[in-house]
This record gives sequence, C-alpha cells and structure tokens, in this order.
Amino acid sequence: MTPQFSENEKATFYAIVEARKSIRKYRPDLPPRALIEKILEAGMLAPSGKNRQNWRFFVCTGKKRDEYLAYSQKSWAGIKDVLQKRLKPSLYAFTERFFYTLGGAPVVVFCYSHNSEEERYHTSIGSVYMAVENINLAAVAEGLGTCTMGAPFEIKDEVDEFLGLRSHPEYQAGQLELLCSVVMGYPDHDPPKAPRQREGRVTWLD
Repeated sequence: MTPQFSENEKATFYAIVEARKSIRKYRPDLPPRALIEKILEAGMLAPSGKNRQNWRFFVCTGKKRDEYLAYSQKSWAGIKDVLQKRLKPSLYAFTERFFYTLGGAPVVVFCYSHNSEEERYHTSIGSVYMAVENINLAAVAEGLGTCTMGAPFEIKDEVDEFLGLRSHPEYQAGQLELLCSVVMGYPDHDPPKAPRQREGRVTWLD
C-alpha cells in the first residue's frame, strides 16, 4: 500500500529538493560518524537494477582525507581547460581553489559500482547515482552540504591505488568501477542555486 503523507510532509520533501545545491566551502567540524552512517544508509535505500544494490562506498576522513588533496589537485588538470571556457574568471578561480582544498570539507565519499554480467552496464552505474542523490538529499535534511564530483574519474587508476583497492576481491575480478566522489560537511557559505534550464528538457507524448 502506498504511504500517505500530510501536506506538511510533502512540502518539507519539496523544500529539501529545492534546497539542495553544490557546496564548495565547509566548516572544519567533522560530522559525527553515526550521522554520516545515517546519510549513507539513506543512499542505500535507493532502487537498483535487479535489486543488486551494487553501490560500494569508501569514506575518507582525517589523515586519509588530507592525503587525498594531492590527488584532487592532480584531477584538476584534466578538466580545467573545459571549465575555463564555461566559467566566468572569478568563478573559475574559486573552482580551482576548491579543487586544491576541497573547500575544507572533512569527509570525502568515493562511490563505486560493482558491475556484473548479470546486469547491463548503464543500469549498474545508474543505480549508484540514484543512491548518490539520496545521499545529497539526506545531507540537506541533516543540515549538511555536499558536492558531487566527477573529477576523480580523471585519475581513477590512482584513486583506486590510493584507496587500497588493488587487493580487494571485487576489484581483482574487474568488477569495481569508480564513478564519482561526494564531499560532505557543514556548509560555510550559501551560494546561489544555478537556474534550472527547462527548455527542451521534457517532451510529452499523448
């Protein structure tokens, strides 16, 4: 039976969706581990192809997070030229600083897909991204901010090595694929939300 929600509950849900934005400046306070686990649990409530629940999350905090900064800086090289064409100079400079510091975010979650011949490739990776969006929304509900980053994919082999996955059985079987990272923490700014582009995005067929 489909759950019934009150008008207030529905309004709260849409407010959370509307409030989600990419945060690129964070306070240094590390969220409690139990809170991070709660948010990841929300991610794992997402639907997945054949109910494989094929997401794999690797969470870096503390020293390990700090060590990743050198890799984040390196990933910048792979996308900076594209961003320079798309962004205003001031925003480009701000984005470059973010890659060098991760905005001070104390948590980095690396999101992998466990791929299998049992499921089509694009369905497997799509399942992980649905979990990632649950994480984004749950973080907003808990007063945290996030920024989903595809840049680690630019240096995916090095990230795999950094996370120590070479000895992981699923990795050795060729089944683990890095898709993105999610930086997380308490926001230290309130950036404007980019306008939504709706033209040509939806086609109705009656």
